[in-house]
Amino acid sequence: MHTKTIAELSALLHSGQISASELALLFLEKIKKSDLNAFLHVDEELTLVEAKAAEEKFARNQATLLTGIPVAHKDLFVTRDWRTTAASKMLAGYTSPFDAAVIEKLKEAGMVSLGKLNCDEFAMGSANENSWFGPVKNPWDRRAVSGGSSGGSAAAVADRLTPVATATDSGGSIRQPASFCGVSGIKPTYGSVSRHGIIAYASSLDQAGVIAKTAHDCALLLTVMAGFDPRDSTSIEKKPEDYTLSLDRPLTGLRIGVPHEYFSDGLSPDVARVVREALKEYEKLGATLIDISLKNTPMCIPAYYVIASAEASSNLSRFDGIRYGFRAEEYADLQDMYLKSRSQGFGEEVKRRIMIGTFVLSHGYYDAYYIQAQKVRRLIAEDFVEAFRHCDVIMGPVAPTVAWNIGAKADDPVASYLGDIYTISTNLAGLPGMSIPCGFSRSDAHRPRPVGLQLVGNYFDEARLLNIAHQYQKVTDWHLQVPEGV
Repeated sequence: MHTKTIAELSALLHSGQISASELALLFLEKIKKSDLNAFLHVDEELTLVEAKAAEEKFARNQATLLTGIPVAHKDLFVTRDWRTTAASKMLAGYTSPFDAAVIEKLKEAGMVSLGKLNCDEFAMGSANENSWFGPVKNPWDRRAVSGGSSGGSAAAVADRLTPVATATDSGGSIRQPASFCGVSGIKPTYGSVSRHGIIAYASSLDQAGVIAKTAHDCALLLTVMAGFDPRDSTSIEKKPEDYTLSLDRPLTGLRIGVPHEYFSDGLSPDVARVVREALKEYEKLGATLIDISLKNTPMCIPAYYVIASAEASSNLSRFDGIRYGFRAEEYADLQDMYLKSRSQGFGEEVKRRIMIGTFVLSHGYYDAYYIQAQKVRRLIAEDFVEAFRHCDVIMGPVAPTVAWNIGAKADDPVASYLGDIYTISTNLAGLPGMSIPCGFSRSDAHRPRPVGLQLVGNYFDEARLLNIAHQYQKVTDWHLQVPEGV
């Protein structure tokens, strides 16, 4: 039951072979036995209330394809009744008085929440090692990281603790953990899914998306999640789209751009081999490979960390120990309370980015760093505009390596930052991107670890991305592989 797709589970629910409550309990039992640290808050009573509501929809003949399907949410989406912590001591125990827009839409569709998922603190990280509640283990090899910041979402789907999970992506935080855990994940075009109710890290980069077993499952969820929301000033008014309608379109004539910058010396030979084999599979499906250049790729890391840190410095200023969140127990005066509450409530990586952001926004450095980073961002976006004149989709690796061991990069944050070099540019440009499983590394140093293939599309081209991913998954079985013990 745990390995079935959303469509398969929906068929069982609609035929009455299993109830929403029974299905939820099956997943809850599996979650109880898990040692991955993927879930931060599970409440059987709350889950069964939602399951009963789904059963009432079936009784009234109001059920949709998603009614009764279990889902788990990254702990960056605020949720009524469920705790929302952003995996931080600063918000430990916090419960929101309202649901995020994405949560509202999935509830309206009748989905049943299994709980909240671990992530890097305030979505800042590439390994899910920055959570105040501890790292999430990779189900393929528990010595390895799950990727970040949506590591809880990716690990939970990979270990079949949930059929599907919500996630967010600011610089690769859906695609990289999806790659590391061998599942499918999509980050849509910036502004296509409401950010209302997502705890902000970097507002011009953050985007909600989906992690699931298959591209088809991603399409089903994204169809419900996407849409204009007047509560989000960055939400784009666009006609609703059913992303499942074009999944079966053939790929004959598809032009695939392959950036030579993505296959430089920094790429692991093992990852390069697997990605090249996936590209050959696309050629068999009728696609043509075209060499392209994204010449400003080396500049995306410094530009991203200046812009993201500056926005984080502003967004996280609200966590001051006054209105809500953690407050230090002992302090001498108001200024001391601010200092101690923020010093004790935030983790090291969050404090590092706040300090960088405050520095680049300060008088005398704003023009030298922040303005220059925004100029580079424009150049990166122009690289993609030029590339899409010659191709329909861009493909390459998601990350330079497979998942590394937990703690391996703990003392070198820059090494961890470099793991996002192939994903960050799509966030800077606001483009949609996907990761789909395409094989495994075969290193003698560790057990086989998944490799993801990255697909980058033009603006609002999610339907084509999902179609391209789905066609690959029809002729390969990497997305059907499960970790040992599942």
